[in-house]
Amino acid sequence: MAIATIKLKEYKKDASPTEKAIIDYILNNPEETSRLTIYMLAERTYTSPSSIIRLCKKNGYGGFKDFIKELIYEQAIRTNYKEVTSSDLKRTDDIEEIVSKVTHKNIISLEETESLLDYDVLKTCVEKIYNSEKLTIFGMGASQIVAKDAQLKFTRINKMSYVSEDWHTQLLYAKNMDKGDVALVISYSGQTEEMITCAQTAKANGATVISITKVADSPIERLADYSLYVASNEFSFRSGAMSSRIAQLNLIDILYSGYVNQMYDESLELLEKTQIKKE
Repeated sequence: MAIATIKLKEYKKDASPTEKAIIDYILNNPEETSRLTIYMLAERTYTSPSSIIRLCKKNGYGGFKDFIKELIYEQAIRTNYKEVTSSDLKRTDDIEEIVSKVTHKNIISLEETESLLDYDVLKTCVEKIYNSEKLTIFGMGASQIVAKDAQLKFTRINKMSYVSEDWHTQLLYAKNMDKGDVALVISYSGQTEEMITCAQTAKANGATVISITKVADSPIERLADYSLYVASNEFSFRSGAMSSRIAQLNLIDILYSGYVNQMYDESLELLEKTQIKKE
């Protein structure tokens, strides 16, 4: 299940002005909020306890206390990740230390990404892809490698999808999208200019936009109809996308497996049919 702040961030798109005031305060002050009573939070946000309770219930909580419990748990997880991942690669590291740090970083990235998943959003994304007329996948740099992996997987089960290494061609794909199509936009930062343009174009044409980005407010995340998140815990020097790429690939595997599960028997036949057998 998605963590507390992600639920609020997703709900904010449809929130009332009063609810947005509460959400903004919580997102800007999560640690402080976890120590407040409902009356203290109402005072700080110039709202009422009843408004806060309604907001909590709309996001799947029994009440304010249930929400605070999950918020406290989230803060504990974030603190733990910060402590565990604080050790970056150093010039003096030997190969054993490099193996340990890189492997551990990837494991942590996968675990944190799992905690960010909203199962309802994920289920809807699978259904949108399953029912789409055309699936077009967008990505640049390392994210393009992830896009091509997704294309290969979906093509094996006869869900034809489109990917191009040339961004001008990607933009042409976006310009030719229509209602009933799905644009899967992959960008770790959520700020890649070419991907913003493609997402804007696809959305303007009526396509459903699904984004895969890190947990942060970004243009692509705001454009998306449905947002999926990966952990934002790359090594500080980020000489190349490492743990983020692993997390993105994992999300693609999840979407693909969910799709296969929608047509399980047929998928088994297609996988057998499309297997390229070796001598």
